[in-house]
Amino acid sequence: QLPLVESGGGSVQPGGSLTLSCVASGFILDYYVMMWFRQAPGKEREGVSCIDPSDDSATYADSVKGRFTVSKDIAKNMMHLQMNSLKFEDTGVYYCARSYRGTRGCFDASAMDYWGEGTPVTVSA
Repeated sequence: QLPLVESGGGSVQPGGSLTLSCVASGFILDYYVMMWFRQAPGKEREGVSCIDPSDDSATYADSVKGRFTVSKDIAKNMMHLQMNSLKFEDTGVYYCARSYRGTRGCFDASAMDYWGEGTPVTVSA
């Protein structure tokens, strides 16, 4: 069983919304700093959001700030990414990941020890 599995990706028009989900297995998601990353075609993977379990505060990449919101469902051991006002440039494969360096690992892909396989998001007219 994979430790992280994403779902919820799909195709959407610009201005639309999608909610991605990430379910964790084998560990308690709420105990760790968790991130969403994305990778657009031909580009490097970039961090989207980072949530700190100590206070559930979240930080976001400037490119998604004000449009994306990360949340957790502790009972289901899940994390969600609500994406609103989607733009063409939001297209990519979205991954959830677990940091083994706590908040020092925020937005650092090399600090992630668990990755999901990704869920694709396509924003097109």
